[in-house]
Amino acid sequence: MFLKHLSLVNYKNFDSKIMEFDPVINCLVGDNGVGKTNILDAIYHLAFGKSYFNPVSTQNIKHGTDFFVIEGEFEKDERPEKIICSFKRGMKKVIKRNGKAYEKFSEHIGFLPLVIISPSDRDLIIEGSDTRRKFMDGVISQSDKQYLQDLIKYNKVLVQRNSLLKYFVANNTFDSDTLSIYNSQLHELGTNIHKKRLAFITSFLPIFKEQYAHISEKDEQIDLSYESQLRDKSLLELLEGAVEKDRVLQYTSVGIHKDDLQFTIAGHPIKKFGSQGQQKSFLIALKLAQFHFIKEQAGTAPILLLDDIFDKLDEHRVSQIVSLVDNESFGQLFISDTHADRTENVVKNIRQSYKIFTL
Repeated sequence: MFLKHLSLVNYKNFDSKIMEFDPVINCLVGDNGVGKTNILDAIYHLAFGKSYFNPVSTQNIKHGTDFFVIEGEFEKDERPEKIICSFKRGMKKVIKRNGKAYEKFSEHIGFLPLVIISPSDRDLIIEGSDTRRKFMDGVISQSDKQYLQDLIKYNKVLVQRNSLLKYFVANNTFDSDTLSIYNSQLHELGTNIHKKRLAFITSFLPIFKEQYAHISEKDEQIDLSYESQLRDKSLLELLEGAVEKDRVLQYTSVGIHKDDLQFTIAGHPIKKFGSQGQQKSFLIALKLAQFHFIKEQAGTAPILLLDDIFDKLDEHRVSQIVSLVDNESFGQLFISDTHADRTENVVKNIRQSYKIFTL
């Protein structure tokens, strides 16, 4: 699978932009602020129906205009696929595949497998558990439609249960029967989600460790573990045991929406004890493991976007990653960089075709 053609209208800093890409390697070079990352984000937008960097749709429209259109022509399984994502202020975003609009965006997720590696990935280490859950959910959802549907339903029921808890307090009342209905729904959906997260970590962890060893070129004890309240009790038991606490807090304090991933090095949190270099290698390995996991599940190599990769790794390590294209581990690769010479030095040493775009 690869992207052949990209067209932008009023997207971020571009009023109009058309690009024809190489099926293997594409390098976007130029000074900071010229729009390299915005082009990568537009490609991400076509795969996920939203920006990687700013999910607020109105803030992705070029200043002074009231809509944007992103159009991509892909080749997948030797068939042409045209994806259009458009948004106008005051209206709903529309995603079309070959001229037909999706009723639900979730139906599109996973159709165009894609992985992005960006400096903003550091949020996975420094931010709260919500960021790490979204990473885990994003990886699983690209190859498991039912998981994504269960997750959407779980979050809807969670909102309803929280609203009911607030209603109890506001009206000085309590209805255990209605609450138990929400508890049962959360239990059923949450249990399925928990099982799939456990299975994911079991499959993902060895891939991650292999990628870290390759990137860091060091024998360091790194680990990634899944923490959940459902480890010792069923979700129904947790919900019933937290009723009084939830009534006081006016929200649901237990469940799979509290799950987290723990990142460690030598048994200690990498956030506190990992060097900057170790943290960078950890994040790159995490995303490359995501790439290989999705490739294995989907049966096709995802598009890989490397945003400002030289900010994360030295030229030697970037060369290691790009050289993997030679053995066909990767499909189509996009690299953004501020230095054209540096980028060309890396890509010209492999046997694959490439294009360099100066912005």
